Amino acid sequence: MAKHFDLEQLGYKKEDILLMVHADDAGLSCSENAATIEALEKGIVNSYSIMVPCPWFWDMANFAKNQPQHDCGIHLTLTCEWKHYKFGPVLPYSEVPSLVDQQGHFHAKRDQVKKWAKPQEVKKELKAQIDRALAAGITPTHLDSHMYTLGLTKELLSVYRELGREYQLPIFLSDQLLEDVGNPDSLQTSDSIVNAVHMGNFGAMKSTGLGPVYTNMLENLKAGFNIILIHPAFDNMEMKQVCTDHPNFGSLWRQMDFDFFTNPNTVALLKERNIKPITWREIQKISL
Repeated sequence: MAKHFDLEQLGYKKEDILLMVHADDAGLSCSENAATIEALEKGIVNSYSIMVPCPWFWDMANFAKNQPQHDCGIHLTLTCEWKHYKFGPVLPYSEVPSLVDQQGHFHAKRDQVKKWAKPQEVKKELKAQIDRALAAGITPTHLDSHMYTLGLTKELLSVYRELGREYQLPIFLSDQLLEDVGNPDSLQTSDSIVNAVHMGNFGAMKSTGLGPVYTNMLENLKAGFNIILIHPAFDNMEMKQVCTDHPNFGSLWRQMDFDFFTNPNTVALLKERNIKPITWREIQKISL
């Protein structure tokens, strides 16, 4: 099993409930950026990560450069799951042909990445993404993986670890997510520092909405390092078009994420349970 870090190294007690509310997919769209920024400034979101290949990267990079107090990671991207809204690698696709479809866009599904992506091309592209973020003035606090594609195989996981070492940044490793993407064998060598990862689910989103799901999560968080992964955006025309025929993690889901994690009642619940915020900037002190 994974070896989790000792909370006492950061001055916490073993019984402390630590929580990071992490916003994925910044840079995806104007809507995603605006909601992420508002959730950071007015809600309880305390960490986010940026998708460098996306068209709205530069807008979010400007925010990250000018507001460095917020945790900001690089959301390493190898897939584009949307029906009509497409993007591809930051490198010329001729340099990383195993990462793209016939139109030069990223593959839509994890299985396609697992089948075709060559690890050496993956590393080349992801280094280019990180270098572009650095050149834009971002000081990243961590690396994570869009759709957790870097957990698909031992070879991709090795690339992920190598990037963390080369750039001296903690990487988001999770036993749960490795199992979710079908790579449980890597659990023996995992050095995950996250005790539990929490996300909404599509069934609940359609039936009750995500508010009750998230409330239940917060009411039942256990001691240790917990991460809730969310994708805040506004359910407007732009986001509806991005998410065409993709209600799972779609526009309405993202609006629910924003609404719950900027709600004053959510802040009150954290205080009631004495849930303490934790960031990747803190994790850097003990993971490198």
